[in-house]
Amino acid sequence: METTFGYLEQELRKADMKIPVSSASPPAPLPKDALRIQEESEQLAKELREVSGNRQTLKERLRELREYSNILRESQRFTGPLPESESWRESADTDPFVDSTVTSRHDLRVSFMAGVIHPWRMNAFERLLWRACRGYLIVNFVEMSEPMEDLVTGESVTQIIFLISYWGERIGEKVKKIASCFHCHMYPYADDETVRLETLKDLLLRIQDMQNVLAQTEGFLTQVLHRAASILHPWKVSVRKMKHIYQILNLCSVRERCLIGEVWCPVADLPVLQGALGRASAHSGGGGESFCHRIPCSVSPPTLIRTNKFTSGFQGIVDSYGVASYQEVNPALYTIITFPFLFAVMFGDIGHGLLMSLFALWLVLGEENPKLKNSENEIFSMCFGGRYLVLLMGLLSVYTGFVYNECFSRATVIFPSGWNVEAMARDKNWTREFLSTSTPAPLDPNITDVFTAVYPFGIDPIWSLASNRLTFLNSFKMKMSIILGVCHMAFGVCLSIFNYIHFNQKYRILVVSIPELLFLLSLFGYLIFMIFYKWFAVDVRQVQTAPSLLIHFINMFLFTKNDTNKDLYQGQQIVQMVLVVVAILCVPVLLLGDPICLYIQHHRRKNSHWHEDGERNALLAGDNEQTIGNLEQEKEKGDDDCEEVPSNLSFNSVGRQLENRRIS
Repeated sequence: METTFGYLEQELRKADMKIPVSSASPPAPLPKDALRIQEESEQLAKELREVSGNRQTLKERLRELREYSNILRESQRFTGPLPESESWRESADTDPFVDSTVTSRHDLRVSFMAGVIHPWRMNAFERLLWRACRGYLIVNFVEMSEPMEDLVTGESVTQIIFLISYWGERIGEKVKKIASCFHCHMYPYADDETVRLETLKDLLLRIQDMQNVLAQTEGFLTQVLHRAASILHPWKVSVRKMKHIYQILNLCSVRERCLIGEVWCPVADLPVLQGALGRASAHSGGGGESFCHRIPCSVSPPTLIRTNKFTSGFQGIVDSYGVASYQEVNPALYTIITFPFLFAVMFGDIGHGLLMSLFALWLVLGEENPKLKNSENEIFSMCFGGRYLVLLMGLLSVYTGFVYNECFSRATVIFPSGWNVEAMARDKNWTREFLSTSTPAPLDPNITDVFTAVYPFGIDPIWSLASNRLTFLNSFKMKMSIILGVCHMAFGVCLSIFNYIHFNQKYRILVVSIPELLFLLSLFGYLIFMIFYKWFAVDVRQVQTAPSLLIHFINMFLFTKNDTNKDLYQGQQIVQMVLVVVAILCVPVLLLGDPICLYIQHHRRKNSHWHEDGERNALLAGDNEQTIGNLEQEKEKGDDDCEEVPSNLSFNSVGRQLENRRIS
């Protein structure tokens, strides 16, 4: 049935007809109703195929008639009344310059061949005719007066009419073969003009009759399509429900006269499940009732994260990297701000961010529009699903664009610049002639009144005129990216600590989380410290002699010192050596710590099982029947406790994780 529905939907799409979507959801059909839907849909599809086939045949026939009539009408400019062969021979007998022996050996009668060809093939067709027939023909081309629809591609094409005059049967055979190779539509062309005129009149009458029949066929086809459009959506919903019901029934097991299914259900949805089972029992009219029963289970429940139209896009990004286990911290909550902001750090531009925000805002405001919601374009559907994500990305890009002071890669002057060129010119006694002829000179902030104040927000627009603009901006953006990236990674490591505490895996805090933080902060955290220290410790008077952080960071791993690159603070070499040693010591802990702990746990668990089995065998081998009886009573009591205790357990939620229970 899905194949039949797909065919009906495809035909409706071809006819540009919309499928009305009803707000009311039809119920799942009974088996007899499903058979009725199948029969009616197949009958409707069969009727639609027949009508569509008839319309296609009528279109092809009408196209041929119109082409033939255009050929007869347009070719009149090339041909006229032809002389009869007998009158020509009489004039030849009276003409002393015509050799009678020549006319007896050669038949000089001219034959015609007409058809239409695609305009792209006309030049090649003409050249091949001339070369193959060695010029023993005359070809005339004229453009058709009306365009014709290509039945294969649906495009409107103005075909080219050609009329070929040739001598001899062999030339005619060559012309037919060449025309067939070029997919020309050939039509008979009479030598007598009277016959051609009668044929043209007959064609015009047949065209009119064919158009009337085609109009009636298209009207009937429209009725069939309207009928299919009105019932297609309820049919699809009903069949989809029936399909899901049978899929669920296939997962259930049949025991005697009971149908049993084991499912996972959120604890919050248990009342909904019980209500649905009660309604199903009342609707079925059977004597038995459906009920649900909680059973204990040691299997970890699946992860269920409830999302809405705002959080679904962010959760999809997290799930693309991996779905969190049951009761783990869900990082999608923090991704709502971190992912758009880190994107904005790379994409910071006021103009481009504003365009992205407007596009996302259009998607958000039109989210109930069926055209946008049901779009079949894969890229557009992806953008529509993440419309809130794109909106935040655009807004934060506008924010970082103000920080970078870039609008379509151009600086904007929102506040007055903090640099004063006039004060520099007064101090250096610069004139207009000097400035126009000399190379640009740097602005020295050490001179009084050259640097008046810090720009209120973002980058000063005067940097867009500086020759070292890229050097300054790249250095600023690189350092900011390092700071944000390291903080983001450290935050992710801290989230794992909550998981280890919740799952009672505190040993992993010592062998995984703490070594990861030490390794990260000893190297890259120290780099962030040096960035801030240089910003605070080095002022404009020390810019020329300021040490390079890159060289310091390289020498940190090489345990060397560069005399030309001064230390930032006293004792820097000792601190760097200690940090590198700490980072190196963290590597074996990260590689071997967790596997060794798991091996120790497994070994202890195995020894405990051996110890319990040994005690049980010793008791069973003894002669004390009272001891054996007490052991059996304790075992039965333990079994009862195992059945009761798990039924009282509940799965706690962490973050946005929901509680789950196994239901049968």
